[in-house]
Amino acid sequence: MTDTRRTALVVGASRTLGLALAAEYLRRGWDVIGTVRGSRRTGLHELAETSGGRLTVESLEMTDPEQILALRDRLERRTLDLLFVNAAIARGDIPIGEVPTDMFTDVMVTNALGPMRVVEVFRPLVAPAGTIGVMSSDQGSIALNTDGGQDVYRASKSALNQLMRCHAARHAEDTRTLLLMDPGWVRTELGGPEADLSVEESIPGVAETIEGHRGKSGLHFVDYQGQVVPW
Repeated sequence: MTDTRRTALVVGASRTLGLALAAEYLRRGWDVIGTVRGSRRTGLHELAETSGGRLTVESLEMTDPEQILALRDRLERRTLDLLFVNAAIARGDIPIGEVPTDMFTDVMVTNALGPMRVVEVFRPLVAPAGTIGVMSSDQGSIALNTDGGQDVYRASKSALNQLMRCHAARHAEDTRTLLLMDPGWVRTELGGPEADLSVEESIPGVAETIEGHRGKSGLHFVDYQGQVVPW
């Protein structure tokens, strides 16, 4: 089924998963607003040049609250059918006792606090029947953590999940769909070359899962195949 004239804001769309998600929604007939950090040229700019005006590129440093508010002001007349926040960094597989404080803070702000600031600020622009999604990971699942490792990254994704749970509880009567999305283990700079999935295998499934949950209010923690991920 092809979607027509709906609008998605994909935050963190300069490369890999975010860029592929922007491209997927263009393919599905949506208008897309994608954000990049800074002013350098990215793959999203190249995609915009071939989009026939359906892709707009905006600049956003998600760790800067003032930039989040400024982008909201620029888009205040738009209605979003989908807000999707894609953000993830890792700083190596270091046991928590050896992690420098600035590294811990950097990962937590980028992976958890920044995305939630975006969700809170942009929620009013999302249509009542729209969807708010953030890119999580099965590594944020406490139940699935039987091997350990990647302590700070895991903690940041668990924090993101908990903060989305708080957001959902605070807006319990909201009709919007809230999604924590696990894209699978994907061959990206973050996932590494040994990962199970290519970007091309993951992202269409992500979009299908988002579409499959349209109209289902409340918070859902799911993977790219539509399966529930345990907390």
